[in-house]
Parts: sequence; C-alpha cells; structure tokens
Amino acid sequence: MRAALTIAGSDSSGGAGIQADIKTMLVNGVYAMSAVTALTAQNTTGVYGVMEVSPEFLRKQLNSIFTDIHPDAVKIGMLSSGALISVTAEKLLEYGARHVVLDPVLVSTSGSRLLIKEAETALQEELFPLAEVITPNIPEAEVLTGVRIRGAEEMEQAAEILYRRWRCAVLLKGGHRGKGADDLLYQEKKAVWITGKRIENPNTHGTGCTLSSAIASHLARGCTLLEAVKRAKRYLSGALEAQLDLGKGAGPLDHGWMLEKEMRNLKLKQHWNEEDKK
Repeated sequence: MRAALTIAGSDSSGGAGIQADIKTMLVNGVYAMSAVTALTAQNTTGVYGVMEVSPEFLRKQLNSIFTDIHPDAVKIGMLSSGALISVTAEKLLEYGARHVVLDPVLVSTSGSRLLIKEAETALQEELFPLAEVITPNIPEAEVLTGVRIRGAEEMEQAAEILYRRWRCAVLLKGGHRGKGADDLLYQEKKAVWITGKRIENPNTHGTGCTLSSAIASHLARGCTLLEAVKRAKRYLSGALEAQLDLGKGAGPLDHGWMLEKEMRNLKLKQHWNEEDKK
C-alpha cells in the first residue's frame, strides 16, 4: 500500500483540514498520515478558536513520520505562520519529499485574508518551489498574481504567471466563477481545461482540502498529474452529488460516498446470490 501525508490544521467538526484529508486518502486507496499544524474549535457555522502548534513540535511530527513510514506524496494545507512554513520546507528538503500538493489557504470564503504578508511571502518563496502542483482558487490566484480574474482568459494568464514564477504546475480552480465548474491545469507551458458540471449543493465545507488530498492520493499511487487531477475531480463531484446535509451552516461533504456505493452493490449482489440458492 502507498502512503500519503497531510500537513494541515485540525477541524473539530470533521469537514475540512486533517479530518477531511484522512477520510479522502483512505477512500482513494492510500494509507494516511498527518502532521497537525493547528487545532481549531469550529463547526458548520464558523471558527471559534485556533491554537497553533509550536514549530518545534511540528518538526518532531515530521521527523517521526519521514524516518519511519516515508510518504509517497504530501498534501499541505493550513500553515498560519512563517515559522511553521520554514520548518515544513526544511523537512521536505531534508527528506526528499515527493509529489507535494500545496493548497495555498490564503483567503476565507467571505473574502478575508487569512495570512499576514510575511507568511504569504514565506509560503511562496519557501514552499511553492518544492511543490509539484499548487491548487489556488480564483480569489487566491488574484492575491498571488494581482490579476483580476473575470473569465477563462484571465485564468490562463494568472496560471501562466504562477508557473513561470515558481516553476510548479498550477491547478486553478474555477468554482468561484459562478457558472460551471471547469478547472485549469497549467504545466510544462501548456494549459489543459478540465471540465466539470456545477452541482447545486450549499454544503461545500472542505472542498479545497478534499480535492488536494485526492490529487495527492493518486500521485502516490503512480498516476500522472493530469490523471490524478481528473480522478480527484470525479471523486469531489461524487462527494457533492451525495447531498449530505449535516449541521446548521455550510455542512461537510460525503467523503465516504464511494464506500457506501460499494456496500450497496455488495448487499444487492448478496441478495441475488441468496435468491439464486432458493
């Protein structure tokens, strides 16, 4: 079995962060490990507290993981300070981490900036060059490039700027455009549009975490980046289409929808086998 590591914050409600990453990795066929960067008190209605781990404790977590079960891919999510970013970059370099998928958590759903300027700079300068792919959404790409994105042309322009600047592939997610759900993968000076249908579901908490973790899972299993992105997008669409509805606010996805489908098929098969024996 291949293994994947998530470096991210904990979501006490289970819809995003470490919890969403582990569920996603398990369902997509890899052994999941985690290095926790922060504890959060949150649910579907909001975030009510954050307790960041110390850089030294993050260093100990990463040492423990890489010296025992070396991951085949790494997903990076919430890193809220320059010190945590530097420790992460240090250890990825030291242990020769492969297939790094970086979800740059820069802007909240409401549009608020989540990182101070120094941390944003550290994220770009220290971690972007180590990533195989970064997965910004449109507001994050606007922050990173200064390009006002209104349509497909600006998405291609922003993705090219990020690729040229940091020499990593860019998956620019198009969900914030309002219509459709087409994403743009830019790698090796080539743009590939990955189409998807827009699924009407108000419960979208953790979609970015889920997509990036699924990409890391399939890279760990030996897929090309393009195939990993396509498989991850199909998995995310299924998790949205399942229409899970929990909590009083923006609820989580159904990360186990594929397992539930398999279980239903197994029960149906068992039913017909029992009928055939009669």
